[in-house]
Amino acid sequence: MIAKRAQEIAPFLAMEVLERAVELEAKGDHIVHLEVGEPDFPTPACIQDAAARAIKQGKIGYTHSLGILPLREAIAEHYHTKYGVQVSPERILVTAGTSPAMWMVFSAILEPGDQVILSNPHYACYPNFIRFCGGEPVTVDVHEEDGFQFRPEAVQGRVGPRTQAIFINSPANPTGTLLSAERMAALAGLGPLIISDEIYHGLVYEGREHSILEFTDRAIVFNGFSKAYAMTGWRLGYAIVPPELIRPLQKMHQNFFISANAFVQAAGIAALREAQPEVARMRATYDERRRFVIPGLRRLGFGIAREPTGAFYVLANAKRFTSDSYAFAFEILERAKVGVTPGVDFGSNGEGYLRFCYANSKDNLAEALRRLEVFLAGRSA
Repeated sequence: MIAKRAQEIAPFLAMEVLERAVELEAKGDHIVHLEVGEPDFPTPACIQDAAARAIKQGKIGYTHSLGILPLREAIAEHYHTKYGVQVSPERILVTAGTSPAMWMVFSAILEPGDQVILSNPHYACYPNFIRFCGGEPVTVDVHEEDGFQFRPEAVQGRVGPRTQAIFINSPANPTGTLLSAERMAALAGLGPLIISDEIYHGLVYEGREHSILEFTDRAIVFNGFSKAYAMTGWRLGYAIVPPELIRPLQKMHQNFFISANAFVQAAGIAALREAQPEVARMRATYDERRRFVIPGLRRLGFGIAREPTGAFYVLANAKRFTSDSYAFAFEILERAKVGVTPGVDFGSNGEGYLRFCYANSKDNLAEALRRLEVFLAGRSA
């Protein structure tokens, strides 16, 4: 017997594309991967060295369920230095990536039927976390011509008696949107708890990112090391939560996960305190790629009304080519040997779009554009 919630969970289409791409590669095809949001850089050496030292020092056992205190202190220091906010280490929970933190937070704050407001489009997994924990995602359309930013007045119209939280993501996946300080402040004033996914902080090319904690203490922050520090496989994230929530989350973490890996936590300290020059170098390279791929996509006929200014994604309008982004993405994979993510993965308002990840070398991006040009020319003929 399989539980209904397990049967009904939607697949993550970016991974479906990747898994089919891997099958094609096993048959000898060369695939240019623009479907998965993963840095192509090695983890900075100072982080690798810190992990190696920790292993040699025998730091391979369980840790405090909230995470080692030096890492939580480094996270609090980081938020004070970068955003000017005071965060007690006692409000920080360190987890094996941000996904466990999301699952625990939604399990802790949602009763069956409670609602969480999301943008549409949104990161594909958000509604699945909410539904799996008994909640109901409520979406608010955001639009290409507005840079896919939440309009606070539109969000306010969806706030109801069962609204437990408003979920924001800036810079955003899949759009690369950076939410303005004015809109963040307005959203913070609407009343519900604000949940802010800040995993792409550190990857901003125009303007600057803001933490929701600059505008309200009634907030939950998710962040981690995967994106800015090129540590996806290390699985290290954290949540910053209101004081009343930390003990329930700690008990859940003790029961379900025990603790994050000890030596990976040691590496996290080095990331925050030593790796900033490497982060700056990676960010500059991503920006070069962004400036390269956007005009290339426009030249091929994809629409980009507002250029993304954060993360490493372009959500490009492909409606002149298709009304079925799922079928189109797999057609591109099979015929052009380029992996892209269908926009419908990110909500109904993403249909007709494709997400291109430019966390890949400029040579590979150029090859992807060349292949797409040949594919589109043959398709139109």
